[in-house]
Amino acid sequence: MRFRFGSVLAAAFALASVGLASVGLASVGLAAVGLAAAPASAGVPVYGVTVVRAYPHDPEAFTEGLFWLNGFLYESTGLEGKSSLRKVELSTGKVLQSRPLDSKYFGEGVVAWKGKLVQLTWKSEIGFTYDLATFKPRASFHYAGEGWALTQDGQRLIMSDGGPQLRFLDPASLKETGRVAVTHNGRPLANINELEWVKGEVLANIWQTNFIVRIDPKTGKTTGVIDLRPLAEMEAAKGRQIDVLNGIAYDAVHDRLFVTGKLWPDLYEIKLTGPIAGAEAN
Repeated sequence: MRFRFGSVLAAAFALASVGLASVGLASVGLAAVGLAAAPASAGVPVYGVTVVRAYPHDPEAFTEGLFWLNGFLYESTGLEGKSSLRKVELSTGKVLQSRPLDSKYFGEGVVAWKGKLVQLTWKSEIGFTYDLATFKPRASFHYAGEGWALTQDGQRLIMSDGGPQLRFLDPASLKETGRVAVTHNGRPLANINELEWVKGEVLANIWQTNFIVRIDPKTGKTTGVIDLRPLAEMEAAKGRQIDVLNGIAYDAVHDRLFVTGKLWPDLYEIKLTGPIAGAEAN
């Protein structure tokens, strides 16, 4: 069954305002998540995508963090007993380097900063740093609450925790220096998952949806919604057990944007299209 581009994302964002985890996803169903058509002045613009190229991706990788650096993808995978830190070759999807986490940890977001990798865990309130070249552990650090994702803007690290805010961390001490509330048309937007810094804004997966939002890091307001449901449908049609879209990487040198999902066998280079005339996310 297909759902009108109109009714879903308004419901998704309303649910995100209180947290899908708190209401129980099964009680509403993903069918309740879509986009409402509205006058141009009423909502945030919606963008589609075109696929430039598809690349192989490990279908066993429960992707929680992803970024591009110096010609390679770096990926953090989740699930207790399966979490890892990886360096991946784009063209083949081959894992060139890997380090498993202790089985008691659920790996989350990862980012690079001046020769080191910084990785979060989900509920353990602990993160780890590693040598970028060797993956050798350097240190651990602590934070309050859950760890979901990381990116950086060249001056600070940016972290999501599942709530309707972004945290800012000092990259040297890894201490929190501030926060910005994230809102969509004036409403708090929670379930902010994997992050990527792209041309002065934060792109963020919204957990349990196949949408990415564009966030102004100064105001926390969403400035656009990217609809990636067609990619999810292509992956589902292959007959494998997959999870939702999660994972954004940007190659700033060549202006390439990559996305994938948890347990997806493909990683896609995409370009945005639109905004789609007459479609706004309310």
